[in-house]
Amino acid sequence: MSTTPAHAAMNADVEPRRPRRWLRIVSGTFVTVVAVASLGVAALQLGLPWQMGEGDRNHVYEGPAGSQRYQVHLPPQHDGSARLPVVMAIHGCAMTGYGWNSMKATTQFNNLADREGFIVVYPTQLISRNVIACWNSADPREQQRHTGEPALLAGVARQVVEEYDADPAQVHVAGASSGAGTAVILAATYPDVFATVTSVAGGEYGLNQVDPDDPDSTSPLDTARQAWAQMGERARQVPLLVIQGERDEVVPPLVATRLVAHWTAVGDLVDDGLPNNSLALTEETVSVPADAGRHAYTHSTITTSDGSSLVEAYHVQGMGHAWPGPNGDGRYTDRAGPDASEIVWDFAVRHPMR
Repeated sequence: MSTTPAHAAMNADVEPRRPRRWLRIVSGTFVTVVAVASLGVAALQLGLPWQMGEGDRNHVYEGPAGSQRYQVHLPPQHDGSARLPVVMAIHGCAMTGYGWNSMKATTQFNNLADREGFIVVYPTQLISRNVIACWNSADPREQQRHTGEPALLAGVARQVVEEYDADPAQVHVAGASSGAGTAVILAATYPDVFATVTSVAGGEYGLNQVDPDDPDSTSPLDTARQAWAQMGERARQVPLLVIQGERDEVVPPLVATRLVAHWTAVGDLVDDGLPNNSLALTEETVSVPADAGRHAYTHSTITTSDGSSLVEAYHVQGMGHAWPGPNGDGRYTDRAGPDASEIVWDFAVRHPMR
C-alpha cells in the first residue's frame, strides 16, 4: 500500500516516541529495582517488624554529630517503680545491632535483661558509614569527644536514660571486635557517661597507631597517655572487662594483652598523672579447666588497694573471633565458651559509677 503524505506525517509523529516509551519503562524498572534493593538492605540492617519482640522499641537519635539508629529492649521490670541499669551492646563488622547477624541474637541479652531487670540498647552501623558495617574505631576522627561515632553513641545513651528514666550511674557499654574498639573509645571520651566497658576481641585506644609487624615501637603507655588526655577533667578509673579467644586470628591474643597493660596504665595516670604504679595493684588468676564440651579459660583480676577491680580478663582456650555463650545465635558465636553476657552483667552489677 502506498504511503500518502498524511500517513508519512503520522509515521513521523509515531516513530520518535518509541525510544521515549522504552526509556520510561527502563527508568521505571530501574527505580523499582533500586527501591526493592534499598528495602532489602534496610531489612537486613534494621530488621523486619515481625522480628521485634515484647519490650522492643526502635529509635533514632539526632544530634550535632548526625543521626544514629538503635533499638531498646525494655524488661518487664520497667514499670516506673525503679530506675533500671542500661547495657549498650555494640556489634562488630559484618553484623548489625538488631537486623541480620545481629548483636541482639549473638548476645541473647534480652533474655538476661528480662530475668535481671536492665535495659539493653543495640545501636546499628549503616553501610553509608562503613561498607561492611564496621564501627570506624581505627579512624582518629572517630576517637574524639563531641564528634563522630563517640558523640552519637554517648547521645544515644543519654537519650535512653532520659526517655526511660534509667539510672545514669549504671550505664555500661560492651562491644565486639570493631565495636569493642569503639566501646574502649567511649570509656576514654565519655567516662562521665559509661560506668564500665567490656571488650570482646577488641583492642586499646589508638590501636591504629600500633604496627602489627613491630608492636613494641608503640608501647601501651604511649596510647594510654592519649586515652587519659581524652578523659580530661572527667578522668576516672573506668573498670574494664576483656574477653579474648586464644585462637583468634582476626584480633590476635597479643592485642588483648596490650589492652590490659594499656588500661592499667590509664588507671595509673588517672591516679596522680604519673606512670608510677601508685595504685599498688594486685593480680590474681584463676584457671577453669575444659569440661563436657566447654573451653578451658583463665580469669585474671587486677585490683586496686581498696579491693575494686580495675581490669578483669578472660582468656578462652580454643576460641577464635567470637562472642562466647551457650545460647548465642549468629556467625560470630562460640557456644563452648563461657557465657560472656552473664559475665558482662555480673561485672556491671559490681561496678556502678562512683
